[in-house]
Amino acid sequence: MNESTFPGRWLGGTALVLGPLLLLAGVLLRIGPDFFFPAQLEAFAANPGLMTAAYTCFLAGNVLLWPAVAVLAARIGRTRPRLALWGGAMAVFGLFARTFHAGVDHLAFRLAADQGPEAATRAVADAYGAWHLMSAFSVAILAGWIVLAIGAFRSGVFGPGVLGVVRSAALASMALLPLGVLKGTTPLSVVAVCGLAIALVPLGVRVLRDGPVPRPRVLIVWIGLVVVLLAAMGIVGTLG
Repeated sequence: MNESTFPGRWLGGTALVLGPLLLLAGVLLRIGPDFFFPAQLEAFAANPGLMTAAYTCFLAGNVLLWPAVAVLAARIGRTRPRLALWGGAMAVFGLFARTFHAGVDHLAFRLAADQGPEAATRAVADAYGAWHLMSAFSVAILAGWIVLAIGAFRSGVFGPGVLGVVRSAALASMALLPLGVLKGTTPLSVVAVCGLAIALVPLGVRVLRDGPVPRPRVLIVWIGLVVVLLAAMGIVGTLG
């Protein structure tokens, strides 16, 4: 069945594929340094390019997951509307919270670059645990994926039988992904994001294939326009 409503087949399908893969790239790139923030800041000071790439991939994947969640919730909602509503809402609010954390990560890395990792560590330590609005969504970050997994299983979105059980359980494993500021990679991080990829990437491929394929020339033109638009937005954003 074609995705005819927002976010649509192309945005939704692409997000279902690229979101988990970018998240996985970010998690794998920061394997090595200790999980907690002092070691993350020291790792940035020692290898800023690698750590910037790791956290940038993670942020990009996290942002791309909102249309992915929208498509998944819409499909669940055809037969399990309440699970789709609660699971989708909590998962998206959780993505907002992780994006907030990514902003704090960026500021901390800028402090480490300008004033050294010791000063950045002191600044983060002094502010750690302070209340902010996104603290209210900490439970949603984890619970949203579990509710979506239950909805996906009950609605058969991931297929019948053992396959549906496995992919639903894989989606639920995203609840294992650590949350908060400057969190490194643990074995559970890898399990969680691999589970997300197992659940969502095949669905994304199915969404993208569920309809007519544009001619290669048209597809190249559209990809070019998207790249130019993103580059222009990036330049304007930097100037601002």
